[in-house]
Amino acid sequence: MRTIAVGSAVIGPYADRLTVIAGPCMAESLDLCLRVAEAAAEACGSVGMHYVFKASFDKANRTSGAAERGPGLDEGLRRLAAVRERVGVPVLTDIHEPWQARPVAEIVDILQIPAFLCRQTDLLVAAARTGRCVNIKKGQFLAPLDIGQAAAKVAAAGCERILLTERGVSFGYHTLVVDMTALPQMRSLGYPVCMDATHAVQRPGGAGTQSGGNREFVPHIARAAAAVGIDALFLETHPSPELALSDGASMLRLDDLSPLLEQVRDIDRVVRGHRRPSAPPAG
Repeated sequence: MRTIAVGSAVIGPYADRLTVIAGPCMAESLDLCLRVAEAAAEACGSVGMHYVFKASFDKANRTSGAAERGPGLDEGLRRLAAVRERVGVPVLTDIHEPWQARPVAEIVDILQIPAFLCRQTDLLVAAARTGRCVNIKKGQFLAPLDIGQAAAKVAAAGCERILLTERGVSFGYHTLVVDMTALPQMRSLGYPVCMDATHAVQRPGGAGTQSGGNREFVPHIARAAAAVGIDALFLETHPSPELALSDGASMLRLDDLSPLLEQVRDIDRVVRGHRRPSAPPAG
């Protein structure tokens, strides 16, 4: 299994610590992005974790067509670039159409493929060809090993830095469940694995014109995933989730980030010590 470097972050089985990917769901404003990035970077630094900032410039899969979508490509990339420069951390954002891959890759360190789009071949190939790291979120409709086909498309297009993210699976109407055995199954494909602990507690379309969620379960998912063994932890966080323009019901309150990371760090250290290989593979 490869260990991948993204800016200052090292993700994979030969990394000595967990990487946290965290930020608001939407890049609502530059001030919000900077506030969250600075707080999250400080929280990760204090517990000895690598940090990657995330935020979306466009929420193209909102439940309602009347819902807020975000600042758009140009302004969104300006905000992400500012975070990368001022806070000095790697940045991740998602793309929804193949043509977005190239301009987004000029600004960010990781291109993310949304879960609903993880089988879109043209999107996967376009992301791969930028040379950036590609994070593929496993669709809620896929079995764990099925995401291997998406990873194979990215690898065939020349990308060697691939991250796979679990975010739960559909279980009836408006409900997601997390099968923790999905994590070692996905890791068996040969790529670092990330657990999205906030989208995993989402209730898709469960609030009528928007998705609901149960943010009180985020710490449980995060701690459980760390106990199973992961390479990265994905968390959406906001100073006031109830005021957020997207996914507020499932986002972690920013003030709760640091104490949760302390718990996850302690669990990860125990698990990482048991499963860390003694030497990297040849080549």
